[in-house]
Amino acid sequence: MSETFLRRLYFAAVALFLGAPLIVVAGVSVNEKQDLAFPPIGFSLSWYAQIFLDPEWRRALIASVVLALTSAALAVAIALPLAWFLWRRIAPWANIFQLLGVAPFILPPVITALGFLTFWATIGLYGQPWTAAISHAIFFVTLPLVTLSLGFASIDRSLVEAASTMGADDRTVLKTVVLPLILPYLVSGYAFAFVLSLNEYIVAYMTIGFVMETLPIKIFNALRYGYTPTMASVSVFFVAIAALVFGLIAWFGDIRRLLGAMSSDES
Repeated sequence: MSETFLRRLYFAAVALFLGAPLIVVAGVSVNEKQDLAFPPIGFSLSWYAQIFLDPEWRRALIASVVLALTSAALAVAIALPLAWFLWRRIAPWANIFQLLGVAPFILPPVITALGFLTFWATIGLYGQPWTAAISHAIFFVTLPLVTLSLGFASIDRSLVEAASTMGADDRTVLKTVVLPLILPYLVSGYAFAFVLSLNEYIVAYMTIGFVMETLPIKIFNALRYGYTPTMASVSVFFVAIAALVFGLIAWFGDIRRLLGAMSSDES
């Protein structure tokens, strides 16, 4: 057997190993009856419809989407000026701010979630829905910070110098030169934060778990009363959203470059 065939066989085996759990979950989600059988018995999409038709699941879906949209926007709003500052101020001490930006994502999620819980409880704001948005934004700020830093690093500084020479101030340079160049990185950073916030459980549970249910919290709470195919359909729904978002990024932008790979001209 040729080396190419063996390589393809290896990657196919890895793909099957990684995709097997999703295949099982997807099969369970289309069972006609409330059964965990795999292969599925019959075929029905009613469990997917329940996400939108059942009031409790629909409420959890809306809460998750609103939380993800808001927290991703806040994460980008925090990361953009920080990345801009780090790009304009080339100094060793500036790396401290970059370290602070990535610290929440480096720490174990449980530690970060306990920190948020302690902070909001101490100042008397525990359980407010907007505290979850702020907590998620801080927790996931690393993602847009990394992508925006890559975007700023790809900018030819001579363009900024030329704009400054022509009399443009920092705000004009940012608006007319920098933002158009980093827009793909900004969008991808927002998308990464949105998808992870949509699926995040522990930080949301620690901040608003007893007040508002997101979809991940709803799944874990529903497990106390037994497993239904609706939970499997929600899991497949999450995967579909992530695949759609990242697929759109890959379709409309250079996904390798957005993730930090150099182009052939730069290597």
